[in-house]
Amino acid sequence: MITDKFKNIDLYCSLSDRISEAIDFLRKTDFTNLKPQEISVDGKNIFAILAEYQTKDIQNCKLEAHRKYIDIQYIISGSELIGYVPLNNQTVTEEYDEEKDVIFFDGETSLVKLDTGMFAVFFPDDLHKPCIQAAENSELVKKIVVKIKV
Repeated sequence: MITDKFKNIDLYCSLSDRISEAIDFLRKTDFTNLKPQEISVDGKNIFAILAEYQTKDIQNCKLEAHRKYIDIQYIISGSELIGYVPLNNQTVTEEYDEEKDVIFFDGETSLVKLDTGMFAVFFPDDLHKPCIQAAENSELVKKIVVKIKV
């Protein structure tokens, strides 16, 4: 897992050509006035999901991982907590769905706060629990998740 401010995102271009292409897409796109949608960047190799949602109580969020894709989750507006833990024999609660590329787990996590202008990168061995409210009350978050084929 990587977390950082968007102003530092160029530091991570050397991780892979696809990650570099995804970062270039994030830098060149103004998401502020776009509505929630899926955006193709490079077919099934790189695509993005723009979402707006209310953060939730931690008990209503699921610990997940992906096998085929790396996530770059960039907070356009709002704040949320994301739980994180490395994959290490956690109990599977919902079997892997190949079509959706997601598997759910049970387990404890460390919480990381992402504010407007921050991002996190999750690799296939990074279990993550997104969408957790960062304050006492729920908050509207606008986030882009770029999916990068491994």
